[in-house]
Amino acid sequence: MSVVGGLVVLVLVAGGLVVLTVQRSFPQLDGELSVEGLDANVTVYRDDAGIPVIEAESATDLFAAQGFVHAQDRFWEMDFRRHVTSGRLAELFGEAQVETDTFVRTLGWRAVAEQEVELLDPLTLSWYQAYADGVNAYLAEREGASLSLEYAVLGLQNPGYEPEKWTPADSVAWLKAMAWDLRSNLEDEIDRAILATSVSPEQLSTLYPTYPYETNPTVLSAMATPFGEAAEDAPAEQQASVDSLLALRDVVEGMPALLGRAGSDIGSNSWVVAGSLTESGKPLLANDPHLGPSLPSVWYQMGLRCSVVSAECPFDVAGFSFSGMPGIIIGHNARVAWGFTNLGPDTADLYIEKVAEANYELDGVLRPLTVREEVVKVAGGEDVPITIRSTERGPLVTGVTGDFSSIAADYPASSGLPEGSYELSLQWTALTPGQTPRAIFAVNQATDWASFREGARLFEVPSQNLVYADVDGNIGYQAPGLIPVRSAGDGTVPQPGWTSASGWKSYIPFEALPSQYNPESGYIVTANNAVVNSTYPYLITRDWDAGYRADRITDRIRTDVDAGTKFTAATMSEIQADNHNAIGEAFAPYLADLTPSGNAKKGATLLADWDFADDADSAESAYFNIFWRTLLNDSFSPKLPEAIPASGGGQWFQIVSGLLDDPASSWWVSADDNVTGRDEAITHALGAAWTEAEDLMGDNPEDWTWGELHTLTIRNASFGESGIAPIEWLFNRGPYELAGGSSVVNAVGWYAPDGYTVDWVPSMRQVVDLADFDGSTWINLGGASGHAFAPTYVDQTVLWQENKTRTWAYSPDAVDSAATDVLTLTP
Repeated sequence: MSVVGGLVVLVLVAGGLVVLTVQRSFPQLDGELSVEGLDANVTVYRDDAGIPVIEAESATDLFAAQGFVHAQDRFWEMDFRRHVTSGRLAELFGEAQVETDTFVRTLGWRAVAEQEVELLDPLTLSWYQAYADGVNAYLAEREGASLSLEYAVLGLQNPGYEPEKWTPADSVAWLKAMAWDLRSNLEDEIDRAILATSVSPEQLSTLYPTYPYETNPTVLSAMATPFGEAAEDAPAEQQASVDSLLALRDVVEGMPALLGRAGSDIGSNSWVVAGSLTESGKPLLANDPHLGPSLPSVWYQMGLRCSVVSAECPFDVAGFSFSGMPGIIIGHNARVAWGFTNLGPDTADLYIEKVAEANYELDGVLRPLTVREEVVKVAGGEDVPITIRSTERGPLVTGVTGDFSSIAADYPASSGLPEGSYELSLQWTALTPGQTPRAIFAVNQATDWASFREGARLFEVPSQNLVYADVDGNIGYQAPGLIPVRSAGDGTVPQPGWTSASGWKSYIPFEALPSQYNPESGYIVTANNAVVNSTYPYLITRDWDAGYRADRITDRIRTDVDAGTKFTAATMSEIQADNHNAIGEAFAPYLADLTPSGNAKKGATLLADWDFADDADSAESAYFNIFWRTLLNDSFSPKLPEAIPASGGGQWFQIVSGLLDDPASSWWVSADDNVTGRDEAITHALGAAWTEAEDLMGDNPEDWTWGELHTLTIRNASFGESGIAPIEWLFNRGPYELAGGSSVVNAVGWYAPDGYTVDWVPSMRQVVDLADFDGSTWINLGGASGHAFAPTYVDQTVLWQENKTRTWAYSPDAVDSAATDVLTLTP
């Protein structure tokens, strides 16, 4: 069959699927449904956006109903996620996924999750099991396309597939995916080692500047205990080979980015203001996590309420959950509210291991590698056996795929390593079974600062910034998590694995982790900026976000405080929508001092009146961002390894800002010496950017807009990049023209080497009003439903695009009044 003929058939098949099966998977939303395993009736209220609030008489019925409702709206998403987290994608999609499965199996996400389930106390396990029972009750009633349209599409490639029953380990394994996507500086560690072979130490220092403590804020005030001397990087002879590191980088970047593109610009905003600064006299808490866009949205908004809140049934909680996980991740209960941003500690280290056959060397002694054999099952193909080898630190991550070269025996001359076999191992906190599966339930039940901190104590992986507010008027901040204390090194480059002198010796004690309660300022801001200054007695990371978002949020808050303006929920939402471009403002005086001609002069003139806002309708923003990308591509990327181009965002804001006062720096000089300094480099980029702007948007600058370039297509996580247009049409939505940018509070980020399209977004926005939970505001990237063409699939997206939010009922009377559908689940 010809390619064209095949596509025609696919179009016809897709059309038939839409007509015949698209509505088969839509769930029943009102009336009654019998659910096996319930002890009493459970009521599910849904508002006009399809967002459910579940009310039950017991905690087990509550979580069983949550599992049932998650499965109603999102089971394909849940099934796809568990195949990712267990290294079983090839069972769905064939041999193309064997490499990803091999890497996930090597890390052992599923194995660790199963161990964590075994560690659960009986009560917590009963809640996970109740959730699984609810999911399975839904599966017992439906199959194939009646579960989700994706199963009909999968059947074209993998007929006969039937999903397995849900288990508690399926839920817990999702925590490993969260930890992986929020793993902090592993890529930076790899990149530093690669860059060290091609740039000077001075240049490397420029590429990884220290946090700008003198200009950008930390979350907490100064600590009194001296930090001491900074640990030195590993010497050259301890570096891994470039080939192995590049291979590892490719595999890491090829992992399914369930929460977004990894890297220094993935982050989140959250802040809280005390009642002394608000119109109501009660605190306000804002949070917008920045993750990769996907359909359905990574978040599922819902409420969970016990009919009578008691010790036996202690839940009255609302906010954003993950489908596949019981409980509420971010939100509030009747007394406290909380938000998350990524703390970003360095919790993963690479080690260079001396390996000889089935042994590795440690402190001069050969020790046997731990070896396990597994089989990757492949839809439509032969099973693939794999061998997973580990040292006591963690799995060997070299040689895990056919394209993954082991460390070369003939090292670069600069390495200084003797002949032998070297491989890379990975030590990562998430590979040690822990208590995080209990943490969400504990936080959901918290009633005050003390009980909230006890819940946070359990939140070991991934380490997050937690902001807090309560109805009594208190605000707080807590950093939880396992953060290693190293015997040597600072985690920025691979360390020698053949000596225990370079290992981890402990974790930072919880009581020593950064914490703050009712600060005198009346507000706390976290936006992945440095939490503490350099006097803090432990190393959390050397790779903080540069703090531009935190600085802008803090500036907005201080401005209102100084003016005596009281905060409202609307004020908090306005800050979330702030589009101020810090690097644009930094360039302004240098552009004003230029005397360019031609297109460069046109560009400088256009920018002279810019307000530095990355608004969707701004011609100046469109042109400046083209200029910024051009400058990075022409002046900086050519001096870097091809695999590590100048990416834009906070790190590059800081790098280039630091070079603006050094007009003769070699970084400004072009490879052909036609550009010899800062002013020439800027002028060249201005001219080239004007030409590109005309090519992209036409000759009239009045018609240019940032939104025309800065677009978002929200793709289905599984089929959204299939390469088959009719299938992508079924599940993807967009493009949407957007404001915002990288290291902008409205963090609609883009990756400069790839162009201007959007890579990560505020995945949801919430503002919790502790004076009026019903007046709190919320918005999701997509909608409640995971079913393509359902009315609530992307019903919130246009509101999200326009930085608008919606209220959501919490109190029982408000929930009842707002309900458009009421479903009773009966035993």
